[in-house]
Amino acid sequence: MDEKFLAEQFETHRTRLRAVAYRMLGSLSEADDAVQEAWLRLSRSDGDEIGNLGGWLTTVVGRVCLNMLRSRAGRREEPLETRVPDPLVTGVDTVDPEQEVLLADSVGLALLVVLETLAPPERLAFVLHDLFAMPFDEIAPIVGRTPAATRQLASRARRRVRGVPAPDPDLARQREVVDAFIDAARGGDLAGLVAVLDPDVVVRSDPGGQRPGTLRRGLAEVARGATLFATFAEELRPVLVNGAAGAVAIVGGQVVSVAAFTVAGGKVVALDILADPERLSRLDLSFLE
Repeated sequence: MDEKFLAEQFETHRTRLRAVAYRMLGSLSEADDAVQEAWLRLSRSDGDEIGNLGGWLTTVVGRVCLNMLRSRAGRREEPLETRVPDPLVTGVDTVDPEQEVLLADSVGLALLVVLETLAPPERLAFVLHDLFAMPFDEIAPIVGRTPAATRQLASRARRRVRGVPAPDPDLARQREVVDAFIDAARGGDLAGLVAVLDPDVVVRSDPGGQRPGTLRRGLAEVARGATLFATFAEELRPVLVNGAAGAVAIVGGQVVSVAAFTVAGGKVVALDILADPERLSRLDLSFLE
């Protein structure tokens, strides 16, 4: 097969492959690496012998991501419960076709946080089957299990994911709740904060580096932490984070954190904050300028 034609065919699958890799890895840069590795393997293969290019590429990306997840686990990185995946941050009025593909199926940051806690084979089985409708008999060879065992992997993952609250579908309603949260935090209004926080609210903050992440639960602790943070931030600007209402905190003209809110039932039920300077520097936040 002509290399130019093969490259053109690959490009038609790139965005979907990146969406698969992002859900698998929770890292935009690693997702790009996985997609690039798929292209390298394709370029070294005989394209004429590949019957279903999309399926072949998805399988390759799945295997690459599985190896990357296993390598990550082997390095014993930061505690999974405090690792916030890379957020997809856009302006409130931004429409980006590629981002829309990445955000399809309402994969919010809270869901990705839970996926971070799964064993690599469970994550792959769940992502490929439940999010991309790939049959178990095609997933099984990737994880080295039988189709029945692969089905069990996805089932275990599904039980973990079931506890993730479904966000309100009304983005305007989400924005209203988040704006009320920000206003109350900036004004030191604890009663106002309690009014928009779910009693079982959870806040995860990932500062990156060698610093430990933090996990806060409950109204009192979260409300106090929100008030302290709001006084530190010089500006809190509304954005969309993984397609949901969010905010960026700015100090000295620099973005110091990205916050993803999960709003359900008119209350903030989860707040995931990325404050890792190195990872923030890799995000495309040019729309804020």
